[in-house]
Amino acid sequence: MEISNLTKERIRKSLKENKRFDSRGLLEFRDIKVETGVSKNAEGSARVRIGNTDIIAGVKMNVAEPYPDSQDEGVMTTTVELLPLSSPEFEPGPPKIEAIELARIIDRGIRESGFIDFKKLCIKEGEKVWMIFIDIFSLNNDGNLLDAAGIAAVAALLSAKMPKYDEKEEKVKFGELTEKGIPLTDAVPFNLTFHKVGESIILDPKKEEEESSEGRLSVAFSNGKKLFINAMQKGNEKPLSKEEVMNIIEEGTKKFKELFKKVHK
Repeated sequence: MEISNLTKERIRKSLKENKRFDSRGLLEFRDIKVETGVSKNAEGSARVRIGNTDIIAGVKMNVAEPYPDSQDEGVMTTTVELLPLSSPEFEPGPPKIEAIELARIIDRGIRESGFIDFKKLCIKEGEKVWMIFIDIFSLNNDGNLLDAAGIAAVAALLSAKMPKYDEKEEKVKFGELTEKGIPLTDAVPFNLTFHKVGESIILDPKKEEEESSEGRLSVAFSNGKKLFINAMQKGNEKPLSKEEVMNIIEEGTKKFKELFKKVHK
């Protein structure tokens, strides 16, 4: 259920004094746990827990026709299901706007980073390419599903193995994997999502803080030969000033380097 205006005001006042209910710093993440190989039916999978937020991502692959404007490149699609078991806010049925937005943010961050070498996913130009399906499911929502989903998707891709493909019969041998991973580059990406609550900017909000958020900016970083910003997504109604955006980019750069080492390990 939505938190009360009184609770929101208490959160704003506490953040203004640089205090959070769980004693973290304003830009400090909760404990992050990454577990791979959690699904025996996926080519790659990962479960990510940030505090009590819990999310799982799986990677499946099949052969498909290329897009008309990229005849020699593989294809990727990302879907998100916000399961009712993870939050009373989520209902069964077709994906709601929150799930669609989350999927698009994750998809864009991965796609624009150049993390996947799509040209190496071409089997026969103009006819057959590998298609990557990234499926993300929420298990428990205690805030910041977006960043957890981004890490889970990348961890699943890093752990995935290519399926066996019979060139004579031109079909995938489902359930049989090679030792070869998906063709990836060094530009490992994930999102950092900053929230504006009152006049304070915070990272990794718990559910109550997230519901108090009036402005949001998700920034997709990647760490190839240089650190890049690949995409941004503004959310919620309150605008962000130029100074706030520049500060978010500066702090996000530092935090990405710190978190990348932790997550990669």
